Amino acid sequence: MTTADLHARGKVRDLFEAGDDLLMVATDRISAFDVVLPTPIPRKGQVLSGLSLYWFDRTGHLVPNHLISADVGEFPNGFAGRTELAGRAMLVRRAQVIPVECVARGYLTGSGWSEYRRAGSVCGIRLPSGLAESERLPGPIFTPTTKAQTGHDAPLTMDETVALVGRGLAERLRELTLSLYEFAAEHALERGIILADTKFEFGFSDGDLLLVDEALTPDSSRFWPADRYVAGRSQPSFDKQYVRDWLDETGWNHEAPGPELPAEVVEQTAGRYREAYERLTGEPFGEYLARMGAV
Repeated sequence: MTTADLHARGKVRDLFEAGDDLLMVATDRISAFDVVLPTPIPRKGQVLSGLSLYWFDRTGHLVPNHLISADVGEFPNGFAGRTELAGRAMLVRRAQVIPVECVARGYLTGSGWSEYRRAGSVCGIRLPSGLAESERLPGPIFTPTTKAQTGHDAPLTMDETVALVGRGLAERLRELTLSLYEFAAEHALERGIILADTKFEFGFSDGDLLLVDEALTPDSSRFWPADRYVAGRSQPSFDKQYVRDWLDETGWNHEAPGPELPAEVVEQTAGRYREAYERLTGEPFGEYLARMGAV
């Protein structure tokens, strides 16, 4: 595995050429406000891969996904048996990714809360007046964004999404996004976690529409502890909101380069990621690492 094999590098994941397929490696990099921070979060990539594997296994009845194998012993030459990839890499089908981030929101928070206070809507969807921060919406909504290669994603209305990908595909993306959200939100709530919002990516491979990239991880979702939920304020979370909050306290302007994270923030963030894995899956994170040969 060399830089010559590198197909693409995202904020967190590296994609490597693997014959007809791709090897997707979740690193320990962390991004906030679309900036990759200089300090990694130990084992974070393995949490992301472990949770994606968990959800891929449970959502196949809703939509197929791009996973071929996460067993390093089944990886192709050049990657097989490499222990540094254990638990954090997946062999996946090569797909033409649709240029839309498919976001589902069940609660009013983040950029949605900011837009609602300003305009009474989220991505052009009018909402009832008088809603509070973090309040549960009357029903989950589809609020897609652009998929920016650099910089910030921009919100899309449904009409703009239709103009970008066509009506049939836009409606299918909305249907799949909301179905996945509702399934995962119910599952998470049974484990004491509120899934406030999440985003998915989809792509085509040999004519098949697939769920690609990651699924329902702390990087792509807002997870809140249900027993501490109170509408009308921001919520404690199992995702990287802890890092965002710390960064905002420093006065950082959200432009690269980002500041180094102190050891306490790194430790607290790593613990939140592990707890999210354990509460959602019901499995100790160490057992996942051992099963994948990553200890």
